Amino acid sequence: MDDLVSQARQGSVAAIIQILNQELADLGVRTRAVFSDGILQLLCEAATVQQVEQSTLVEKIREVLESLSLRQIRRVRINGRLVREQQLLWLEEIQRDPQHQLLWSQEITLKRPHPLQTLWQDLRDGLSAAKGKKNYKVPATSSRIFSQQRLFWQGIFGGLSVALLLLLGIWWWSSRQQSDLAISQTETTSTTNSQIAPSAEPTGPQQSPSTTPTTTSTATKANTDADEPFVKAVRLAEEAAQEGTQADSAAEWLDLAAKWQRASDLMAQVEPDDPRYPTAQDRKTRYKNNSKTAQQEAEKYRDTSENEPSDYE
Repeated sequence: MDDLVSQARQGSVAAIIQILNQELADLGVRTRAVFSDGILQLLCEAATVQQVEQSTLVEKIREVLESLSLRQIRRVRINGRLVREQQLLWLEEIQRDPQHQLLWSQEITLKRPHPLQTLWQDLRDGLSAAKGKKNYKVPATSSRIFSQQRLFWQGIFGGLSVALLLLLGIWWWSSRQQSDLAISQTETTSTTNSQIAPSAEPTGPQQSPSTTPTTTSTATKANTDADEPFVKAVRLAEEAAQEGTQADSAAEWLDLAAKWQRASDLMAQVEPDDPRYPTAQDRKTRYKNNSKTAQQEAEKYRDTSENEPSDYE
């Protein structure tokens, strides 16, 4: 069981499914899962509607997954339906026709495990591995001393490897926190700047010549930040999201599709050494999907206009 939990913690979908099936067996619920576009898509099936009651099942699954302290999975979409025959492409089926395929669907976000908890789990896994090596029985031969020495050095190298992994994990978590903070500050600045209207001509006394270089330097820096691909992509995405609530024609949806694609292209220009690079890669895919959705909406309007009867004979 410990090996299964360790595999699930490292992101093994097969291990996650096995653990969930064990935990939900009393409810008569069977699960299937696949990791797609940064989301763990989870399908829950049962014979009756009562067995897949949404609130109870969602909280039970959240409790199980958060207890595993998953390292690479944060977003989980839980889909519930009555049991059907085996479908190899079940994810495509429910995405194409969710109303007829599902009883309900809900996305949740798992809590990020505490760094000390992650450190303790890694240490415990390392100790379990070392204990397994210690219990290894060496044959009573003339080479027993040599074998014991070899196991000793293997334990030393194993301990050093675990320590190195712990240090790398702490470094990664710290970098991720700094990256999230930098992205949050950038998006806040972008949103604030977009809401500020152009100011009128100054009515007060002019500044003295000594303050001019500082003002010019600040304005130049602001313009440079505004020209960054990440900031420009965020602004385009905000505009597209706002306009998407009012689009009611094929032309408007095509314009939205172009904006989403432009925002995706700008995110693709973010350099790998930029701390916002992981977020940029995620948003590049999301914006591209939004562009495809807008194109599909435009096609719907086109099909509607083509099917409408003509007023001319």
